[in-house]
Amino acid sequence: MITQDSIEALKARLDVVDVVGSYVELKKAGVNYKSPCPFHDEKSPSFVVSPQKQIYHCFGCGAGGDSLKFVMEYEKLSYPEALEKLADTYNFTLSYTDNKHNKPRSQVMDKLQEWYSSLLSSKQTANDYVRERGIYEGSVEKFGIGYAPDSNGTINFIKSNGFTMPESVDMGVVGFADGRNFARFVERVTFPIHSANGSIVGFGGRTITGHQAKYVNSPETPFFNKSRLLYAYHHAKQTLYKQKEIIITEGYLDVIMLHQAGFTNAVATLGTALTPEHLPLLRKGEPKVIMAYDGDKAGRAAALKASRLLSVGGFTGGVIIFGAGLDPADMVYNGEVEALANMFRLPKPFIEFVLDEILSLYDLRDPKAKESCMNEGLAYLKTLSPLLQEEYKIYLASRLGGLGVNPSLLKVTNTTNTQQNTPRMQKNTHKDMWELSLIKTVIEKPHFVDMVLDVLDPSLLMFHSHEFNLALTNQTDLPELMAILVDESIHVLQDEDALKAELLTFLMNYYSGEYKRVQLRTDISFEEKSFYIRKFRGKIAKLKRGELVSFGD
Repeated sequence: MITQDSIEALKARLDVVDVVGSYVELKKAGVNYKSPCPFHDEKSPSFVVSPQKQIYHCFGCGAGGDSLKFVMEYEKLSYPEALEKLADTYNFTLSYTDNKHNKPRSQVMDKLQEWYSSLLSSKQTANDYVRERGIYEGSVEKFGIGYAPDSNGTINFIKSNGFTMPESVDMGVVGFADGRNFARFVERVTFPIHSANGSIVGFGGRTITGHQAKYVNSPETPFFNKSRLLYAYHHAKQTLYKQKEIIITEGYLDVIMLHQAGFTNAVATLGTALTPEHLPLLRKGEPKVIMAYDGDKAGRAAALKASRLLSVGGFTGGVIIFGAGLDPADMVYNGEVEALANMFRLPKPFIEFVLDEILSLYDLRDPKAKESCMNEGLAYLKTLSPLLQEEYKIYLASRLGGLGVNPSLLKVTNTTNTQQNTPRMQKNTHKDMWELSLIKTVIEKPHFVDMVLDVLDPSLLMFHSHEFNLALTNQTDLPELMAILVDESIHVLQDEDALKAELLTFLMNYYSGEYKRVQLRTDISFEEKSFYIRKFRGKIAKLKRGELVSFGD
């Protein structure tokens, strides 16, 4: 079993926004973050993540919990499996009550990285390649550039350092086929790939022997998912948070040379186009996104796909396409750093880029092709917000208008089912904000509980007595209480004076109402009525003097 101290230490390291944000795309909403719920289908986001409370809650289906609970539910893992998954992700070593489990995550990649780095200087062809590309010695060290020798050399090194072949296969540095093991990286310049928190999770390798596969990456493993990772993000994140801008390129060398030239907010995708799984990572810091892609057919196609994805996701930024067979690395090498800086300052906005690329795909002299182009452009605009639809309808019309297309033909209004526009029925038909504020105060400031219970019984709450009773149990992982905790519109009473003032007002209204009701009652004796009238008058008098009155008296 995993020790409780170890579990608590891991939980203390987790950030719920970081954990949940690695699975779903979160958008800032006040002090919280929101997203469509990953646990049920919905169109309007009702899934809230609270960094302050370190919990998530869905107001639609009631799902909620902490970082660990989310991973359990999303990945369909058991409690121990989720702990081990998170420990691997955050490079944390769990402790177990039985010693056989007390071993850290394999360090074979870290050891290999040290070895690969040490071999670079002794391999002339690898050194020549690095030098010819204009990479400085400081960049070699910063990015951990190394060299992987022949397969037998790597296998022998792994074994000599006490690592097994099965663990090496699991970590993606060794493969197995036809009854034998082989190194994944052979006679290649190596580039270690890190997770967002800086742990080595894989390698990229560039051939220096003319191998048909110019670049290779580690295979998919529990630690390496190229659709979620960005090369050098751990180096770039400090700058991108400060500058609110990130530059995404196509390759390792582009990133290294850009960093070398001072563009330390540059990252790269890992042999794949930008995917929806990248978006949670890109959301962090809310940066402007600049796509810097090659001008060949593959580069433009990747830029188009990324621009569609980013524009629909509401990202700001744009695209830079490099012509004449150049790329960012070439421009840095040629000393065109100022020209690069100017290009990064003036990218083509995503939406304009997508529409221009769509227009370029058709022979607009052909009426049928022109119609198809218009329909494709309109279909894309319908994926955007109503405001952007109207703004860019004008842009599209201006591009097509000069080609004999009447702008009035461009209609992008969505004809949605009226049922979709009908507000979703709420489970609670009434939310009493005063009662909810009192409940939230009791949860967050438990030292006020006695003060409240001395003067107020939960039954006095007209709408939320059930939630108040739950709050007294201190089970804050209950869906009803999570909904209150993550709702930023519900305020907490910060001090005793504020709480007293609110209780005085509530109790004054309550006992004034009771006083009026008892005067109208005909079902009790004169003596009993007189008793209650004196009782309520006494309580009201004390409340007017600013004294709280006990409920039981």
